[in-house]
Amino acid sequence: MTSSRERDIYRVTIIGSIVNLLLLIFKFIAGFAGHSSAMIADAVHSLSDFFSDIVVIVMVRQSAKPEDKDHDYGHGKYETLASLIVGLMLAIVGLGIFYNGVSTTIAFFNGESIGQPTWIALIAAIVSIFAKEGIYRYTIYKERAIHSSALIANAWHHRSDALTSVAALVGIGGAMILGSKWAVLDPIAAAVVSIFIIKAAYDLIKPNLDELLEKALSEEQKQGISKIVLDTPGVVGMHRLRTRRVGNNLAIELHIKMDGNMSLRQAHEIATEVEKRLKQAYGNDIHTGIHMEPFQR
Repeated sequence: MTSSRERDIYRVTIIGSIVNLLLLIFKFIAGFAGHSSAMIADAVHSLSDFFSDIVVIVMVRQSAKPEDKDHDYGHGKYETLASLIVGLMLAIVGLGIFYNGVSTTIAFFNGESIGQPTWIALIAAIVSIFAKEGIYRYTIYKERAIHSSALIANAWHHRSDALTSVAALVGIGGAMILGSKWAVLDPIAAAVVSIFIIKAAYDLIKPNLDELLEKALSEEQKQGISKIVLDTPGVVGMHRLRTRRVGNNLAIELHIKMDGNMSLRQAHEIATEVEKRLKQAYGNDIHTGIHMEPFQR
């Protein structure tokens, strides 16, 4: 059965993909009709956004599946994988825009002429900025209620497209207003903005790659877990705390020490209380593995 969270992610992503599809068609038409290489590059960026939406839709459906015999911890990391793929796509696009901007700038100063764009390309850039910034804000607003790493990744992809359109607007506007001698503003602006795009890609890739590589939670988070456990009545010590993320949930495994003279029933009740307190703090969907040991004085 499809969860409410999954439906919300689909709804937000589908709305973004429709916007991306309409924009990339308009941008390609405006780029070729308006003789603007910057707008064509911007259209390619929107095309990457559209493909990233498809990736999110496919991966989120997988991540929502419950645990099965082959996936004891569920399928949460499919969403992490989706976020990583979107980040990699963003990095590739950013590097491509940077290379194109720098090579075009060098060619211009070596005497190669750059065609002057027309009004349709300028209009397309303005429409893209407002549309992409709007869908970015909508996606971030929804993510605050859903808490989806995939939506964060997609939101920043929307924002990067808006920034790319700003670069296109500066270049196209400068070439149109100042004349062909200033047409180089287009590739220069695109190269500058591509650096911000690459930085956004890095910010998406690193945490999701860390999760796929089983990186532990921060020391601050582990201290918080330790406090919850040690504050539980009957627990006299703990060790072997192991943590990691599984999609939007946590996996917490630890050993707790208790009075070795108590009954198995009492020890089980204490372990159950530890699990209850952890779920109250970190959500009912977390995975907990608690090993009980007798306390040795």
